[in-house]
Amino acid sequence: MEARIERLIEFCQGIANQENGGELYQKYLEEIRTVTPKEVMLIQSIQLAQGTKNLTQSQNHIIQPEKIPHKMIGYVDKLINVFYKSLSTYEWERPEKNSFLDFLMQENNGLKNLLESFRPIIKEGNYQENREDVQHFIKEVSLYQEHLLKLENILFPSLEKKEDCYQGLKVLWTLHDVTRAVWKTIGSEQIDFQNEQKMTELIGDLYFKLFGLIQKQELILFPCAALEFTKEEFEEMKRQSMEYGFPYLEKPEFVENNQTAIGYDFAKKIFKTETGQFDLTQLDAILAALPLDLTLVDEQDKVAFFSRPKERLFPRSAAVIGRDVRNCHPADSVHVVEKILESFKNGEKEEASFWIQMRGKFIYIQYIAIRDQAGNYRGTLEMTQDITGLRALQGERRLLSWEEKIEGSRT
Repeated sequence: MEARIERLIEFCQGIANQENGGELYQKYLEEIRTVTPKEVMLIQSIQLAQGTKNLTQSQNHIIQPEKIPHKMIGYVDKLINVFYKSLSTYEWERPEKNSFLDFLMQENNGLKNLLESFRPIIKEGNYQENREDVQHFIKEVSLYQEHLLKLENILFPSLEKKEDCYQGLKVLWTLHDVTRAVWKTIGSEQIDFQNEQKMTELIGDLYFKLFGLIQKQELILFPCAALEFTKEEFEEMKRQSMEYGFPYLEKPEFVENNQTAIGYDFAKKIFKTETGQFDLTQLDAILAALPLDLTLVDEQDKVAFFSRPKERLFPRSAAVIGRDVRNCHPADSVHVVEKILESFKNGEKEEASFWIQMRGKFIYIQYIAIRDQAGNYRGTLEMTQDITGLRALQGERRLLSWEEKIEGSRT
């Protein structure tokens, strides 16, 4: 590890241990004045792996992302304040207009405008009388969820693939979750608008957390992204982002330059798809593990494949492969099969669903039209599932059942 990074970590450790801030600042002044966004990421990654005595109450404890304490969140804010001058003057190449990164920055500008427009309500502080304005504000703030999802599901994993130093993004993700919790609390039907002190605390907390997210993105996250990715990589991220919303913006149009190659790599013996890859053994295991009976009928109406889950709902034998699907159904239901197939082939319908009760089970049956990337009909997939247990579910389960048992046994 370079001596410079070691000294920055020593400084951060001193802040975490609540040592004299002025003395620390003077001791590490050179590093503080020249720290870069990527170095901040590296520091966070190292500290996340090592943990700190004050933050975890255990010298050797590794901070797990889902258990990052609120103390660490405040500690990160302190570091950003100390590094602010260096980070805010850091020169980086701004994104092209209407690129993936530019849209993220436009969304942040939209949120800034929203926060600024709500400032008079905060100054007035009479939240009971301004209840409708507060509720509208929370509704608009909640749109920012789509922005955070794009960071978490597109930008974060893309950065993590570049270098290990971006493992510290888990800290930023935790900040997202903490902020979400605040706006959900304010938006809850149970919130007491007459409790002026509580409302002031919550809204003030949300207000500064949102500004903090914008600041961390624009001082650290976006400059790092601009450093790491090519124009082509950003274009791919933009393509992926079309599955999400664009808060405070009109959703842009995106024209595919070419279709993603899908096929079989004979050298590596793997299937490549738009969303990943797998080998034959994995594919077979996946199909067997799904709690579904799957049957594929090709475009010629012949049975081409069926899966073998652990528990089948309807019997299937290999002799059925190549058989006309009409011959697999009773005569009095063949007209229904033909209607479904015809509707799928002419593009009139994409799905047909049925449900029956059989041997004490509630069975859900779906027929789905299968089409290639060009939209051509390639067959029909039949999916049959026992949903008896699903229909009986109530409430929530947020922990693994065996974790609950383990905790219970300890007490």
